[in-house]
Amino acid sequence: MTNGTASDADGKQALSLSDHESSLVLETLTLLDKESPQDAEIVRQRFDCLRSFGETIALFPSIRESQNLRGCARDERRLIKVLVGLAPSANLLRIPARIQAVRSYLVTKFHGFVLLCKVLDGKSALYGSVRDLIFSVMFTIMAEDVYFSCLDEPAFPEGIKMRLADELVSLWDSGAEPAVIRHFSALKALWQTRHESPPSFGTMDGTSELLRLSIDLGEDWHDFLLNQITSDETRWALDEFLFGLSFEELHSVRTRLKRFGINAVDFNEIRSYLGSAPAYTMLNDTDPRLVFDFYMERKETAQFRKRIQAPGPLKTLEEIYLKYRMTL
Repeated sequence: MTNGTASDADGKQALSLSDHESSLVLETLTLLDKESPQDAEIVRQRFDCLRSFGETIALFPSIRESQNLRGCARDERRLIKVLVGLAPSANLLRIPARIQAVRSYLVTKFHGFVLLCKVLDGKSALYGSVRDLIFSVMFTIMAEDVYFSCLDEPAFPEGIKMRLADELVSLWDSGAEPAVIRHFSALKALWQTRHESPPSFGTMDGTSELLRLSIDLGEDWHDFLLNQITSDETRWALDEFLFGLSFEELHSVRTRLKRFGINAVDFNEIRSYLGSAPAYTMLNDTDPRLVFDFYMERKETAQFRKRIQAPGPLKTLEEIYLKYRMTL
């Protein structure tokens, strides 16, 4: 097995686990066969299903393969043009079945490694490696969604959208191997750092949160801040990302602090100010899916503001960041 694909007898590319992923599965099975044979059988069945799913996907025509159906040409370039002109909400029934299958394969793979984490239960040296892999798969799913959102950006020139669409096609054609996306590592670093840097709130100016986040990110992130921090939307989206609160909640809390002359607050005080749980999911170490939930909630709230023409960020920080990187 190699990085995401394996050729069958007909030369078709079946989706498969990488060598590293396969090694983690085999080591876990070896451990479970000794300690919990029943769990080992469940894991073995799950990954047999994943392998069969990858082999089935290979039966679909390649998305780079040219076809002619009743005089209508279907090829990679035509697919890229379709993606550029397609709203994310309309992609389900309009993009090729193989693409939808590859996306489902990623989700199935994610659940497979979540199962490994559960049976390992933090008691094995393998646990940390499996958790890292879960985050990597989830970040790939999230990066794909950010790309789709940027394809729907009216301000993007067609040339940039074509590059975005081409990278998406490369992702799907490679068996969902994230390395083919140029900006994947930057998005992954941003999400990973935020997950490991919970907000301290305090004076609510965001200085400490931004400093902790920026220390672990590269020069392109620092350039992004220098060039974009004067934009209201960037500042608003950054605040949501740093504090885990919505634009509306942040406005409410800061107004209260100013009105009553309060210098600093903690999370429990903020919850009492809002009178309810925060609008966005609070991240913790127990469930990696919360990172995905946090991104999607901010995205859906931004889209709602756009529809009703309400103040606040109309895009997530991730979309703004990717847009900046794509225009360099």
